[in-house]
Amino acid sequence: MGNRTNTKERLAESFKKLAKRQSIEKMTIREITDDAGVLRSTFYRHFQDKYQLLEHIYRTEVLGPAAPLIENEMLTEAVVLIFIRMLQDREFYGRVYRLEGQNSFESIVTACLKQIMLTFIRTHSENRIARHELMSTEMLADYYSKLWTAFILSWMEDGMKTSPREMGEIFEYLTGRSLIQILREMEVRVE
Repeated sequence: MGNRTNTKERLAESFKKLAKRQSIEKMTIREITDDAGVLRSTFYRHFQDKYQLLEHIYRTEVLGPAAPLIENEMLTEAVVLIFIRMLQDREFYGRVYRLEGQNSFESIVTACLKQIMLTFIRTHSENRIARHELMSTEMLADYYSKLWTAFILSWMEDGMKTSPREMGEIFEYLTGRSLIQILREMEVRVE
């Protein structure tokens, strides 16, 4: 198991290093494996493609450390940690943020978050019935994963300028109020 993990880590480090120098879309598996010092076939024993490798990196390096916080209902702290982890590799995430299309960074983040949300919702809704049939665990996980993804992407789009702690405070404010409450609490602009 240790060797498998070590190989995945080497491939991840290689991918991150190359992504800082060139377009991810143009990066080849051969370049990743050559840089990591492994055979091309080794890559395919671990990952289907470079986008699955990117998902692995995001899942293990960013969401992995935050998952225990989410499981323990420490959502604001989890958000702060997610932003801290992304800031630690700002250059890399600034590059992957630009991925669009079928393998967009947005779709990767949403898929990763959805898995965490499904686990969280299933754990916290055991023996409970939703108020409405439409509010299945799948629908709730989909809704909240997309909400969190939009929150992360808007921060990235703004250049990751707002501190992780402040993003946590914004998250807590937004999730603790309805849209109507937020609109009522907004300050009136004096012109």
